[in-house]
Amino acid sequence: METKETLMEHLQNIERWENDQKGLWIWDRIARLPFAILDKMTPSFIQGKIGALLDELGYYIQSGGKYLTKQSSILKKLERYAQTPVHTIDDVKNLPLSAMDETALSIQKSYTGAATVQGATTGIGGIFTLAVDIPATLALSLKTLQEIAVAYGYDPNEREERVFIIKCLQFSSSDIVGKRAILKEISDYANRGNSKEMISQLQGWREVVLSYREQYSLKKIFRLIPFVGIIFGALSNRSMIEDLSDTAMMLYRKRRILERLAQQTNETESDIHI
Repeated sequence: METKETLMEHLQNIERWENDQKGLWIWDRIARLPFAILDKMTPSFIQGKIGALLDELGYYIQSGGKYLTKQSSILKKLERYAQTPVHTIDDVKNLPLSAMDETALSIQKSYTGAATVQGATTGIGGIFTLAVDIPATLALSLKTLQEIAVAYGYDPNEREERVFIIKCLQFSSSDIVGKRAILKEISDYANRGNSKEMISQLQGWREVVLSYREQYSLKKIFRLIPFVGIIFGALSNRSMIEDLSDTAMMLYRKRRILERLAQQTNETESDIHI
């Protein structure tokens, strides 16, 4: 187990990353302006697919649906990096952070590769394959987040953890104001309210849908150009999964560090009383 000093150092690195996420608000707003115009030009069948994301996300929170991932392969990866038996998610909680990080990085590498291939493949068919790309990208995003959650010892089978996964998805696609609100909201997730309270706070997930709308409006333009759509589809999907997995690794890592610091504090206080 890491020392308190080591955990504090890791926490400071994460907080520096969080501060970096809080900048460039004006440029972020300006960058979104062209998409408000492009949005009106987006075909109705694509608009419908994007709008359906809200229903899909709600269904995922309630039951996990078709998006729940198998945990056994992630536990095997953790076992390999930690060089110790890992049979359940409870076993993961006591592993070194370095083993968790290595596992999460391997997950990121795997899914960014898959996203690249998917983006290139759906880019071949031009604008009409966007309707296929939308649900496929959502599925890839949720699977990436779930596997990273398992890598840090959190179980996506629990509804409260699926709420946190959606928060990661929302954070990755939010503007600076949204990022600040989400960081504040999940700063002490261990002491969260009940799941109904958390779900009522998910009204902001419409920013996720806005982000998808912007992404696919831009893809639509590039896919009108021969061959460029394949390249841009690959690069944009890859970038999206990379950013999403970076966010997940930072936020889950922070949760694990805070929980370990609290555990060490409690153990110290217990020793004093004894």
